[in-house]
Parts: sequence; structure tokens; C-alpha cells
Amino acid sequence: MPTTHLRTCHLCEANCGIIVTVDGRSVLSIRGDSDDPLSRGHICPKATAIADLESDPDRLRTPVKRVGGAWHPIAWDTAFAEIAARVAAIRAAGGETAIYAGNPNAHNYSIAPQLPLLRKALGAKAMFSASSVDQVPHQLVQLWMYGHNALFPIPDIDRTRHMVIIGGNPLASNGSVWTVPDVRTRIAALQARGGRLTVIDPRRTETAAVADAHHFIRPGSDPALLIALLLALDEAGLVAPGRLAAMLAGWDAAWAALRRFDITRLAAACGIDAAVIRDLAAQLGDGSPAIVYGRIGVSTAAFGTLNHWLINLLNIATGNLDRIGGAMFSTPAVDIVGQTGSGSRGRFHSRVSGHPEVLGEFPAVAMAEEIATPGAGQIKAFFTIAGNPVLSVPDGNALDAALATLDLMVSIDMYVTATSAHADYILPPCGPLEKDHYPLFLAPIAVRNFAKYSPPTFPPTPGSKSDWEIVAELARAIAGAQGQPLPNIVPPRDSLDRMLRNAPRGLTLADVEAHPHGLDLGALEPRLPDRLRTPDKTIACAPAELIADLAARFADWLSAPPADGLVLIGRRHVRNNNSWLGNSHRLAKGPPRCTLMIHPGDAAPRDIADGDRVVVRSGAGTVEVAAEITDSVMPGVVSMPHGFGHHRPGVRLAVAQAHPGASVNDLTERHRIDPLSGNAALVGTPVDVAPVRSAVAAE
Repeated sequence: MPTTHLRTCHLCEANCGIIVTVDGRSVLSIRGDSDDPLSRGHICPKATAIADLESDPDRLRTPVKRVGGAWHPIAWDTAFAEIAARVAAIRAAGGETAIYAGNPNAHNYSIAPQLPLLRKALGAKAMFSASSVDQVPHQLVQLWMYGHNALFPIPDIDRTRHMVIIGGNPLASNGSVWTVPDVRTRIAALQARGGRLTVIDPRRTETAAVADAHHFIRPGSDPALLIALLLALDEAGLVAPGRLAAMLAGWDAAWAALRRFDITRLAAACGIDAAVIRDLAAQLGDGSPAIVYGRIGVSTAAFGTLNHWLINLLNIATGNLDRIGGAMFSTPAVDIVGQTGSGSRGRFHSRVSGHPEVLGEFPAVAMAEEIATPGAGQIKAFFTIAGNPVLSVPDGNALDAALATLDLMVSIDMYVTATSAHADYILPPCGPLEKDHYPLFLAPIAVRNFAKYSPPTFPPTPGSKSDWEIVAELARAIAGAQGQPLPNIVPPRDSLDRMLRNAPRGLTLADVEAHPHGLDLGALEPRLPDRLRTPDKTIACAPAELIADLAARFADWLSAPPADGLVLIGRRHVRNNNSWLGNSHRLAKGPPRCTLMIHPGDAAPRDIADGDRVVVRSGAGTVEVAAEITDSVMPGVVSMPHGFGHHRPGVRLAVAQAHPGASVNDLTERHRIDPLSGNAALVGTPVDVAPVRSAVAAE
């Protein structure tokens, strides 16, 4: 008999409430929960993919071991024992170990307490994650300015009058470092109450298409625009931090550094007219609630950290930080800020290129060189957890080659992917509907304070394990094989209950469970200065590292003429989610999405027609895709989506292989990073584009 179950969709940051109807272990339907206080009945197409993941015939159901070119089932205890023995031997011989944690870990509360156990058992100095190809510039700026890396300012879109989005496309991403389900309706409500949405992006995105204004900007030039906006506010006498003024440390020093630049020159560098910049600054400084929000387009850039500092300065300068309708701070049920360390930078450095650690991690771009470069400290054993870095990290070909040289590789993964195909052992977690869910990292960045716990929809399949069990039991086996004390394993529900009780709201897990549709904890409220974690409860407006970066690296960039030729940017689609939903037959429907968008003015002189196969070359590699001629990208810019490239040898994803596309990260370059945060600089990769027929003739 069919039964219904309330859950949260865990596949993206929106955390939409869903109603799952099942018959036995078959999913009959997934629909939005209109009683969920956050999502209000909204879901996007990704929610239906949960059913595909649960029933996917390509999903591994038992651990496997690679012997030669074949995969063989292996018992859990045998796999743990063999892995532990090999780790002990590698470490005894002086080999280093490392972990890469992929994006899905941010959507899985249960694994967070277990990861430190595995890292300690491995003795892994080298920790990598998807953070450094995504959002670590946000966190570093927050550490320096507010005293904790997890103090995210949240756009209060439901009460603002003007929202400016730079390098973000929430209609495709459902929000990013911003939990904001049904953003289309929220934008419509903003406009209906007389407000405005302005989008600044090298592409006329889905979000730009519904905006009141859209301005093209040269990829990677965002600091020029942001500084010009600040200077325009200053010029017009509109700098008005209001009550924030009493909390600002280094405010005058920040302005002294900014005033060395000139609006006219900055406008020319970013490609937006100075009059447009002055008009936008006047709108932001008119005293009404406003927000400047920058996302992946400004994070994955050479000046990613500088960009987010400048965005925060803009929100401060207009009095819109910690203001209703501005950029606000949450009061979450589980307070990550109050229960974790603030973060760090530069406590130690990577072996090959000397990258400083940021929040305890090295840049993901350093993985290939740390594995492939011989010498003391070379990584010999590598563990990936819900990650596919061959497709998601710059210069995927280099990492692909490096992984093949490891003495041991272990992947905790549901699938044989482009990355896990290199593993010696793949340890698959149970299906998604056999897990519980709590938005540990995402509720604190939600547009509204809320809490929601989702119990498992299905009982566990006999012989299966959840991700957290795999990590915890693996940590115990590895520790035991080296004679270390065995780590104590605390069930995630117990950890969650403790974190809830220890937060200022003082809730219990039982309190949250009593509201299966979700517990509404109210709108965001002003929280400063109490929320600050700086020693003196002030906002550090002029971090020395950022002032130096502005005066040296950015000033040098500004004085150099722009390079000729095409530059590459990425893009998202609402039916994709990085590289990990490519095997959903529901989401794979529709026209091909892995195309190279190119402006008509750039296509014509290259003799490229719409739909032609083109070769795209960069300093990292070459890919072949179909051209999509469109004026939605600005001249000089081409765009490819990320998350494709499932054609590599060994991949076992039938649906994804039928729609493989090409990996944009076979074009992005490892050496292009933001040196402050170590974040990959994916935006603005120089490329050449030619029709396949011309490229073949040239060869």
C-alpha cells in the first residue's frame, strides 16, 4: 500500500521540502511540500532525480576491489582490513596520505563529525575539498573581517528594495552559498513591491533575463567595477554606514587604499560605462534597503578574495550590512560559528608550490603535483569521499594521470566515475532515501531561520552502510592497524542533538522532529555586534593581506592592457548539479546542454555556424563540443558548463555516457589561482576556438 513521507531534498542548497510517495521500496512520486515554511511547495527538476539515484542499476550496492581491469565484490570487513594494512605499510615506508572531500559532503550532516577521525587515523596533513573550486574566498574574507569563516552575510531578498547580483545565477543554481528556494517567486515579489534586480555578468543568464537591468562585464575584472562603485559613492557623498560606524576598524585605511584609483580608468577596465556605474552607486546609496551579492563568477576568479572584501565594503558603505532588507546574519538552530574554530590561513604550506593552508586545507589545484612529484612527502595513498575531482578540478587530465600512479586509492562513492575508476577499492554508501537529513551547513545561510530533520524514508538494505558508518569504521580499522587508540564513534543523531542543545536557541532534536514539515524560527534579525567573533567586536575593514593585494597585484593588472582573443567562462543549468547527477534519466532529457556559447561576432570570422563541432584549445588541453551561437554572451567570451566529460575510460554510468559532453576542466589551468585563498581561477581562461574541419586541416 502506498505511503507518504516528508523529507528535504538534499541535492542542492535550496533544501526544498518534498513529499515522497512510495509503495514498498518503489518511489511513486516526489512533489513539493506546500507546508514547508522555507520552500512553500516549490521544487526544481532535481528533486525527481532522488528516485533515479535510489533505483539506478549503475549504483554500486556492495564494496568492490579492482583486480587488474576488473571489479570484484568484497566483504566490508575484508575491505577495511586490506585498506588498513596497506595504509600502515605505506606510512611505515614514509609515504603520505591525503583526502579529497567532494561537494555532496556539505549536504550530509552525518559525515562531518567522522571526517576528523579518518584524517587523524591517516595522519593526513594534506586535506583537499571542493571548497577551493567554489567558495573559500567568502570564508577567508569572513574570517578576516568578522572573526569566523562561517559568518556568511545572507541576502534578505524578501525585504530588500534593490538586489545587485554579480556573477551569480540563482535561477539555475537555486541559490549558492545562499539557501533560497523558489527564488523566481521571490524576485517577482521584489519587483511587484517596486524593487529592482540588477545583474552583472558576462552572460545574459536565466536570472539576468528576468532582471530590471543587466550589464555585461569583462570576465575577471570585477574588482574594477566594485572599486568604482565605492568611489562613486564617495564622490557623491553617499557613504553612510550608519550604526555600523561604531563597529568599523580600519575604515579610513581601506578608503585611503581605494582612493588611489580612478573611476574612469576602472570603468574602461571592466567594460561598464562610468555613467552606468555612477547611476548604480546612486541607487545603492539612496538610503533604501539594498544588497550586493556576488557568487561563483566572482569567487572562481583570480581576484576572488579581493572581490568578496569589496562586496562586503559596499554593503557596509551603504549601511546595508546587518540591516533588514540588506545582508544579514542568521540565528540558526545549530550554531556552527559558536561550536567550531574560527579558521586559519598559513599555519603550514604545501610541499611542491608552497601554497598556504586555508581553513586546514590546501588548494585542490595542488593535488596533481603533490601526487606526481617525487620526493619526501609525496602522496602515495589517496582517499576521495563523494568527489569527482577529475571532472571538477582544473586540468583534469593532469589529475587523471597522477591518480594512476598512486600506491593506494580508495573512493567512498556510489558509482564508478572518472575519478573512482582509478581506485583500488570503492566503498559505496546506501541509497539516498535510506539516510536521514539535517541542513547542518545550509540552514545557517538560509533566507529565513529554520530547522528540519528528515528521517530515512526506507529502512537500511541488509549489508549496506551509510557514508558516516563507512568513514568511521574505516578510521577505526586504519587506526588499529597502526597501533593507535581506536576512535570513539558517536552516532550522528546524538551529535546533532548535542549541537542543537548547545546552541543559543537551546532546542533538542525531539523539538525539531515534532515539526516534520519544518520548524520556522522567524525572519533574519540584526545581530551585530554580538555576532562578531573578532577579539574587539569590530569589523576589520582593512586586512593587511587585502590592502597589499589591492596595491600590488590588482594595480599591476589594471596597468596591463587586456589580452586579445577569447576567454572562457562556465555556466550552470537547473537540471545539472556539478558532475554527480549525470546518470539521472529524468534530468538528462531535453536538448544537449554541453555546448560552447559564442557570440555571432566571434563566430563569423572563425567560419563557425550554429551547431558546428568546434575544437577549443587552452594551455591545459583541448576539447571538442558543438557551438551555440548566441548574443547572450558578450563579444570576446565563450561559455561551457561544468560537470560533463563522462566519456573517460572505466566510467560505468550508462545514462551519463550517452550524454557525455566534454569537461570544461580539461581546459582550465592549474596555475591560475587566487593566491590569497588558493581558489581556482576558472573565470577568464584564454582559449582558441576553431571549427573541427579547420582544426583537422591545420594539423
